[in-house]
Amino acid sequence: MGMLEKVFENTLWSGRLFIILAVVFGMLGAIALFIIASVDLWDMAKYVFITYLNHAHPDKFHEEVVGSIIGAVDLYLIAVVMLIFSFGLYELFISELDPAKSSGTSKILEIHSLDQLKDKLAKVIVMVLIVSFFKRVLHTEYNGALEMLYFAGSIFSLSIALYFLHKGHENEHKQEEEH
Repeated sequence: MGMLEKVFENTLWSGRLFIILAVVFGMLGAIALFIIASVDLWDMAKYVFITYLNHAHPDKFHEEVVGSIIGAVDLYLIAVVMLIFSFGLYELFISELDPAKSSGTSKILEIHSLDQLKDKLAKVIVMVLIVSFFKRVLHTEYNGALEMLYFAGSIFSLSIALYFLHKGHENEHKQEEEH
């Protein structure tokens, strides 16, 4: 039984390497999103430049430009989620990232537990939702006091969410300083 158990456990342990698929394709997804957002911004910059050269100001020009920029920010944030996800999975299941450790730069990609990975992802996802909300708000028309009240309530809810995210982040720093 000892030999069979050892082979099974080694096979099971090696199975964790399938995580590399999520890491590689997560990185590819992040790179694709960075490229798409950058091309979108480049196209918008060209559009703005040409519009001003021609002294044309189409209807809702500013909203279109701001909406495009916010859309690109949204894509960048989702790409960051994919990066954090890929780095976190790699560090948790495969190996620590030696270049990240030795560089001494930002610790944002340093992940030691699944809870840390979930927390970091949750914070960025909340920011993605806020940016998406802002993008939708730009194109919304309000036709009454009740709709404006809903709008104010949603902004208040987002503010509360950001407050608690920030408060949780402060508590993390205090706990790290104590250790």
